[in-house]
Amino acid sequence: MTQNEINTLVSVLNESGWPVNFGWSRAPRFFYDPAQLWAPRRKISESDRYIVFSPTHLLILEILDDGCLGYMGISVVSLKDKKRSTQIYQWAFPLGAFDMPPGSETGSVRLERKKSHLDFVTMEGGARIIKADFPKFGHHRSLRGELVLSEPAEAESLVTNMPWRREKSAFRYSRRSPWYIAEGVVQFGTSEIIFTKGNAWGIFDWNRGVRPRADVRYWAAACGLSEGRQVSFSVGYGSADSAQGTENAFFLDGKLHKLDQVTFHINPANWLLPWRFTSNDKRLEMTFTPHQERLERNRMILYSLTRRQVCGFFSGKVLLDDGSPMEFQNITGFAERRKTQF
Repeated sequence: MTQNEINTLVSVLNESGWPVNFGWSRAPRFFYDPAQLWAPRRKISESDRYIVFSPTHLLILEILDDGCLGYMGISVVSLKDKKRSTQIYQWAFPLGAFDMPPGSETGSVRLERKKSHLDFVTMEGGARIIKADFPKFGHHRSLRGELVLSEPAEAESLVTNMPWRREKSAFRYSRRSPWYIAEGVVQFGTSEIIFTKGNAWGIFDWNRGVRPRADVRYWAAACGLSEGRQVSFSVGYGSADSAQGTENAFFLDGKLHKLDQVTFHINPANWLLPWRFTSNDKRLEMTFTPHQERLERNRMILYSLTRRQVCGFFSGKVLLDDGSPMEFQNITGFAERRKTQF
């Protein structure tokens, strides 16, 4: 399949507020102004999410304004004893009140609820700071800490602008950067979760767009070291039209190697059995050994958001753009199915 790589700055929207210029790029080369959208505010979706992990824990931190549902949440998953804790706060019809930045390279967002707050701060030079303070975080514990995420030198991201076939106003403009180097400490109850350079990683999942009436999306990402080099990937598919640019790429030391279509082979009866991932261009073959599963359901009147998430370890082989093979073993990552309906 021929994909449309965007190499110059283009607009996500035309003068009438309809989505245009579909494809993918290695950097945020799309200009997006939500004020231009013709769509009602209840259909506009904006989310910033980080998946950060150390050798012992995986954290999912997210701020979401999905028009009908507002969301601030953190999940802590232990990779040692299969324990997990989640704290979520919801808002009805935030409709842009979170003031999410329209671009992924600048701007910050902060939410506060019941003396808890979550901050995503973008610094000059590409570094990101995550600050969290949840005095009551399930089971009468607290969670607070600060993480710094830094970029590899000359890193590239997978940026896509994708439409829906049957809903001409719907689109998803997204950026996936699965290669951040994480450092910091999170105090969780009486224990400390320590993130040190070379042993801890961060994945940035950023999305803006107009929701369709219903959407199903599969996504997986991971990061780690193989033979002293940083390897990572972001792969996914769903009901959006990926004909002009898939959401699939492998990264070596932050450099992007583009993939075509990737299929998730999952045992529907048991998601904790090993998965397989294959690509139609024969460049990717990998297995996923799940560690534990998390199910999340959110509902607001007629709107629903459900996510089935699995964390674990990925191993496999990929052919890089120059045809050379790269193998990796047991890098930590995460996979999910996300379903929305209104």
